[in-house]
Amino acid sequence: MTTADYVIVGGGTAGCIVAARLSEDPDVTVTVLEPGPSDADEPRALDIRRWAEMLEGEYDLDYRSVTQVRGNSNIRQARMRILGGCSTANTMITWRPLPADLDEWVGLGAKGWDASTVHPYYDRLATPITPVAEKDQNPYVADVVESARRALALPARTKWNSDADFAETGRGAGFFEIGYTPGTHLRSSTSVHYLHEAIRTRDNLAVRHGMHANRVLVEGGSAVGVLATDGDGIEHRFDAAREVIVCCGAIDTPKLLQLSGIGPRKVLSDAGVDVVVDSPGVGENLMDHAEGLIVWQAVREVPETCATGWDAGAAVRLHDDGPARPDVLMHFPVEAVADHAVTYGAELPERIVSIAPNVAKPKSRGRVWITSDDAAAAPSIDYGYFTDPDGADEATLIAGIRLARRIAAESPMSQWIGPEVFPGSDVTSDEDLSAALRSTHQTVYHVSGTCRMGAADDPMAVCDPELRVQGVDGLRIVDASIFPTIPSVNPVGTIMTVAERAVDLIRCATA
Repeated sequence: MTTADYVIVGGGTAGCIVAARLSEDPDVTVTVLEPGPSDADEPRALDIRRWAEMLEGEYDLDYRSVTQVRGNSNIRQARMRILGGCSTANTMITWRPLPADLDEWVGLGAKGWDASTVHPYYDRLATPITPVAEKDQNPYVADVVESARRALALPARTKWNSDADFAETGRGAGFFEIGYTPGTHLRSSTSVHYLHEAIRTRDNLAVRHGMHANRVLVEGGSAVGVLATDGDGIEHRFDAAREVIVCCGAIDTPKLLQLSGIGPRKVLSDAGVDVVVDSPGVGENLMDHAEGLIVWQAVREVPETCATGWDAGAAVRLHDDGPARPDVLMHFPVEAVADHAVTYGAELPERIVSIAPNVAKPKSRGRVWITSDDAAAAPSIDYGYFTDPDGADEATLIAGIRLARRIAAESPMSQWIGPEVFPGSDVTSDEDLSAALRSTHQTVYHVSGTCRMGAADDPMAVCDPELRVQGVDGLRIVDASIFPTIPSVNPVGTIMTVAERAVDLIRCATA
């Protein structure tokens, strides 16, 4: 279909949900423009244990940032070009959106995104979400969990998403709830559980693979379609009778808007793009979870048992008088990923283990912007890591490493490890810890916020609370770019919840 009621740009985590739900109505036509292939015959995308094989390969856009003034400049940012998007390549650690995070959104002008309104949409998710099965629980990781509970006085968690105490306290340690099917290890990607069957059975739904969106067409103040180029370099026009819905993620959504003339006037002018709507917030407010690294020598062989290898962790609050959400979210991996430490100069033994604490509510902000009108060119990305003026993110990262040291000193984890090999037990001052950690931190691939929603009188809000792009009729955004602030937990559950709610908002617009 080159004309449809709804043209959805991007068949990723959110786009698959929006397409499947809208096409449930046989009187509605839906076209999805996806630059990559289907995941249906890609075993690496279907088996959650193989998630790491999807990174830095043929499906990964593998973005890089500009030089970071205070953070790691060597990060590779995975963005997937395949049906299902990042839900085909992540560990699917899935959380019900925390009330404290949603309260913050409402306070920033996102009216109608309170927990009582949003949580029923989480309950509607078609993706199976389950505690890590006992047979997939690694015994070493189980010991790290036990040490975290003892060392930090954290309550045990198993069903985080239905645990009222976690929602009220933001604290706990345990194996996570993840999106997979125990036994088969089929991942709960949105393509698998929303779209594959719909594609096979619905004549009103078309997925056009290999279509790279160049720009949204805006005529008379309304979005009327999308121009996209196929793999042979031929440009196609796809008309939208009702709406264009952009679901390209927190990097490529602002890129597409800017290419379409919607964005900060100076950015557009410098890139040679005619200004359609001067929207200064497009590409601003970039947030990410910077994840720190601490490594020990392992004195015992760690079993390979796992669901994903990143199946457990801890949520820790640094300030009891703050909102009920973690300040530090820790992951307890089965196998340490210490590439950045090696680049930094650390000499690591053959057997290592690690803890990875991240800054759950970063204060720093970055940006995404185009530098030319070439749709094939990668956008410029500046994460702005650790640039918040009060140094809160830096202090949180240091605190996370000190908490990890307390966990490691506690039995039974202490029985698995020898000396700390990075940053090293002799690295103790805030200044020395900060230098090592900021040079070696990783992303958790949680980029968010670059087209944030907010009140109509907020000049930096790109979308209104119904996810409509301000200044253009018939154009909506549904992905992590609309977050006013980044969730304090892994965001895939929030992204899927936003997509479910967006469908109702879209339906109401034409009711």
